[in-house]
Amino acid sequence: MFRKKLIERHEKNPHKARHHVRWRSREVMRIEAFSDAVFAFAVTLLIVSLEVPETFDELMHIMSGFLAFAVSFLLLMQIWYSQYIYFRRYGIEDTYTIVLNSIMLFFILFYVYPLKFLFRMMLTIGTVQIETDKPIITLDQVPELMIIYGLGFASIYLILFLLYRYAVKKSAELELDEKEIFNTKTKMYLYSINTIIPLITIVAALILPENLAGLSGYIYFMLGPVIYIYYKVRGNRYKKLFSTE
Repeated sequence: MFRKKLIERHEKNPHKARHHVRWRSREVMRIEAFSDAVFAFAVTLLIVSLEVPETFDELMHIMSGFLAFAVSFLLLMQIWYSQYIYFRRYGIEDTYTIVLNSIMLFFILFYVYPLKFLFRMMLTIGTVQIETDKPIITLDQVPELMIIYGLGFASIYLILFLLYRYAVKKSAELELDEKEIFNTKTKMYLYSINTIIPLITIVAALILPENLAGLSGYIYFMLGPVIYIYYKVRGNRYKKLFSTE
């Protein structure tokens, strides 16, 4: 339903399409319908509790995870939107695409709980805690957490990179013009950045001392500046190549 609304909105304002890539699919494909079901289930897994709290302390414990849930939800929606744009632009539904998309969905489901755990640990607010004899995480487990999260992050964006690379390879069949090829490559390189930085984080977590391994997570803050600079460079390159048209 949400995909159809976005498609209808695009149809009413085609001149506002971003990145100058024509849409080659205007119907929700079966692979997308299945993906929506998986994303919906992943969001369900993010819900802080499936049971009604029995005490006020339990309620406050659940409420303290609201921010972590919100951040995790936004990250899932970002991945969903990236997938949505890919299928709208290229409309590819062959075996290779189905396999790659299925692998991505697998990683999304598998990494929901690590995602939820990480952000809950980082962003839990309030002082109410459910009493437990076990620590949330020990010092020697921090590198493992960063590795697990980094592998999940890198795997998902590696698949998006491979999907866009496949679109470039099929440019003749898809009848992509020079601008569309350029912008498809722009997205492809963007997702390579989103793949490389988590891998750098993993390396940092492995080489840093245990008491400093958590600092490797700050490498993710590089994403914003690096992507901004990247788009500036690609934007200038686009103007030089196509400004005379």
